[in-house]
Amino acid sequence: MKQITILGSTGSIGVQSLDVAERNGYGITALTAQKNVKTMEAQIRKFRPHYAAMADEAAAADLKLRVADTGTTVLAGQAGVCACAEAQTDTVIDAIVGLAGLKPALCAVNAGHDLALANKEALVAGGRLVLDAVHDNGVRLLPVDSEHSAIFQCLQGMPPNKALKKIILTASGGPFFGKTREALADVTAADALKHPTWDMGAKITIDSATMFNKGLELIEAHFLFGVAPQDIEILVHRESIIHSMVEYTDHSVIAQLGVSDMRIPIQYALTYPARAASPVKELDLAAIGKLTFYKPDTETFDCLNICKEAIARGGLFPAAVNSANEEANRLFREGKIGFLQIGTCIRAAFGVTPDKKDFTLDDIFAVDKAARAAARAAAVRPQ
Repeated sequence: MKQITILGSTGSIGVQSLDVAERNGYGITALTAQKNVKTMEAQIRKFRPHYAAMADEAAAADLKLRVADTGTTVLAGQAGVCACAEAQTDTVIDAIVGLAGLKPALCAVNAGHDLALANKEALVAGGRLVLDAVHDNGVRLLPVDSEHSAIFQCLQGMPPNKALKKIILTASGGPFFGKTREALADVTAADALKHPTWDMGAKITIDSATMFNKGLELIEAHFLFGVAPQDIEILVHRESIIHSMVEYTDHSVIAQLGVSDMRIPIQYALTYPARAASPVKELDLAAIGKLTFYKPDTETFDCLNICKEAIARGGLFPAAVNSANEEANRLFREGKIGFLQIGTCIRAAFGVTPDKKDFTLDDIFAVDKAARAAARAAAVRPQ
């Protein structure tokens, strides 16, 4: 029986990963979460993992009492999450949201486990550190994001003569597609959380509204597939049926299509290179009728250009803007800044980031603190 560990099991990707695991008969080695004790208890009682960890230590103490009768060992804090990532298993799914997923990802890889990566921030911030660890440990890095899974699938069978010309990342455009900056001046977090296609957590949904999420995906694609940032095109595709495409040197374009259900890329990461029957409904193109495509509006959604500038500078700059965005995203959700101020807060990170091409994990966490502080300093309470 294939054994998997799910980091971030109570979130959207984590819950869907458990569904995939159950349908395929996989065993669960370990589960982790931040502090959702109620959901974690239910998952432990159903899936009986050997280990569980809560990043929040008070939540871990509560969980330990609740599941004392199950035989699951409960661990606490980041050390506990990393211990779960290192526990003997076949594949670790990293579905933790934000930079918090970086260290556990490295722990999983250094323990010799294949890593199914749903946490794009780990690769955006960690970059070469993660890729070097994957190479040194001889493990597989398997993309779970729908766009990167699509690219990965489109690249299967690519000839060995460097025939890839460019990657085309598709974007839904979020809830504010077609709006001007003036129209976005007074939008609220509740408005931004109304995603037209995907059911995601709050942080990722806000990132989709600003299109910062697509900027992160551009950086992630650069690292995952070794493609120069200028050879990655972003195309708004409102129907979210084509999940991404690749163009080869002969101008053939290969696309991966499917309904908007994350269980497809999750399952492919776990079954690769095989494919298995899926609970997801079959794609009915006749019912959809048409597929549309648009160039992104980078003047209105300036977070895309921020990400492009960060990866062009390289080094610690992608990590810095990622951390500044996490802070700005939180401030917006809490009503402390306006939607258009998110980009301003993120840009503040450029001024506090050292220009180092070679960096360590400690350097990433140091710039994380500096970038978050810069974002907070740039925040202005909306009138």
